[in-house]
Amino acid sequence: KAPKLATNTSVRLAALRGVMRTQGTHAYIVPSTDAHMSEYISERDARLGWLTGFSGSAGTAVVTQDKATLWTDSRYWTQAERELDCNWELQRTRLADTGGHLSLPMGEHGMPMGCRFTRSTNLWTAHPLDTWNSYSRALHGSGRTLLPLETNLVDQAWGDQRPLPSSSEIYSLPAEFTGSSWQEKVAGIRQQMEEHSRRPTAVLLSGLEETAWLFNLRGDDIPYNPVFYSYTLLTNTTIRWATRPCGHRAWLRGMWVLQARGRPRVTVLWPPLGPEGTGSCATSCLPSQEKLLEENYSPVMTAKAVKNAHEQEMLRAAHVRDAVAVIQYLLWLEKTVPQGQVDEFSGAQHIDALRWSVLRPSFQSISASGLNAALAHYSPSNGSSRALSVREMYLFDTGGQYLCVGLNRDPHHCPTPRGLQSQEQEGMKGPTGSSAHTPPLHSPGRNVESFARRALWNVGLNYGHGTGHGIGNFLSVHEWPVGFQSNNVPLEAGMFTSIEPGYYRDGEFGIRIEDVALVVEAQTEGGSIPAIPAASRGAWLQIQYLNSYYEKIRAQVGPELRRQRLEEEYAWLQESTEPFPLSSARTVALAPLALAPLLSVLLSGLGA
Repeated sequence: KAPKLATNTSVRLAALRGVMRTQGTHAYIVPSTDAHMSEYISERDARLGWLTGFSGSAGTAVVTQDKATLWTDSRYWTQAERELDCNWELQRTRLADTGGHLSLPMGEHGMPMGCRFTRSTNLWTAHPLDTWNSYSRALHGSGRTLLPLETNLVDQAWGDQRPLPSSSEIYSLPAEFTGSSWQEKVAGIRQQMEEHSRRPTAVLLSGLEETAWLFNLRGDDIPYNPVFYSYTLLTNTTIRWATRPCGHRAWLRGMWVLQARGRPRVTVLWPPLGPEGTGSCATSCLPSQEKLLEENYSPVMTAKAVKNAHEQEMLRAAHVRDAVAVIQYLLWLEKTVPQGQVDEFSGAQHIDALRWSVLRPSFQSISASGLNAALAHYSPSNGSSRALSVREMYLFDTGGQYLCVGLNRDPHHCPTPRGLQSQEQEGMKGPTGSSAHTPPLHSPGRNVESFARRALWNVGLNYGHGTGHGIGNFLSVHEWPVGFQSNNVPLEAGMFTSIEPGYYRDGEFGIRIEDVALVVEAQTEGGSIPAIPAASRGAWLQIQYLNSYYEKIRAQVGPELRRQRLEEEYAWLQESTEPFPLSSARTVALAPLALAPLLSVLLSGLGA
């Protein structure tokens, strides 16, 4: 049975409710993100975590004088059950049903007529305006009112215990890492503005990755992601940007005033959707709402999603370097787990240390044994860590930053041709179930996702998280707007995406196979398939795929291990990537072969 990890939140809730009474607030909304809707946030901005004790990266709380409720999606249901104390009620939502962000049933929170829901404008800069509007619509006609507040009530309740702001250095990236100068990028964005059908005169960038990418700058204001706090207003003739503004609302108002001087009309392009969507505060600071021009994605979002040839090479090189760290970790596990010397926390510390020797991890390492692996995004702590055992499944999901990329796994190609897939490719399914399919170019990600889920669907199973996400170039390991949900952009050549199907049985185990794929335009003049019985054809193709994959790993990673004089790791790689005999296609079933890479990599030598 999993231990209860709840934090006593009674004092914190009492402090917040006291502040609410002084403000005349009946209900207060607390999101999980910061003023820029960053996925990973600084300790100073971890308001939801401090108030609730919940450590998941996605959730929204509503607090009244006599009730406290947390909404989170299916990735974090079990985790929330463990971490919330008796002060909190958990409401379960499904991410796929909410378009990527949580939707609160505002009119059903048990609030009396005439009550006031509030949120803080300096925090809600990050929340998409369509979310704010959906809350307003849910309350319309109910006798309840949604109002903004200039100050953040959680910050007042937190008091002087709240961590101090960051003061890290902002640094520039040389051209050999980016493939294009910031001047070239700005010119490209301005060209998109000029060619836009509604001719916007300005673009507002509130997502931290957008400013960092546009100007080839990086920082360390947020864990895991090398970004810095900033806003940018880009017009067809000027650039205005601020780093770490002490007052978001005041700075935005001043920026609009400066930009509007001498201009009869400023038409601002802004994205209302997604993790990098512009929020209600930024838009409400405009002198006139009629100057807003709504667009699903900013031109910077879509431009940075497609990697140039130089960025693609940097990503490949970074994956090879990261593979060295993973191989070192797997070899270390083989030696230490049978002796009972490793638990989840020490395992995560060890893989993180291997990456810190290069730069740093790109997200909080997931290290989960047995029943903890049923939590898709579980991360261990020093006080609640299970021992790793050769008798239990062990799931680890880790990544690193290498001055060119945040990454998860070794890359391979996900071909996307202009025509139909060839007969050969039709039957070739990789370990992830979708990595070798060839849908038409410009296919929406949601049309491709079913290939990854099909094997589970065929036996009545599924998984509750997304199938994949974009990969940033020394930015975020989860990069919007690439992915497989309905609000993601169509897949284009040059995009990198993860493919990560899994299966989780609550209270027992969890499995996830994760790859990183590059979208390319494929050549579909395929070769022929040997004349083998139909029942063996799928198994033959599976073996062929695995052997080809292993051959690439040997060719790409082996020389790097030799260069670093890691001979023991090199020998481990050679042994772990021994090709399967093609003759076994007549006797071996397809399903066991699909598990072969997982078993050979994760469990080889552990005595399982």
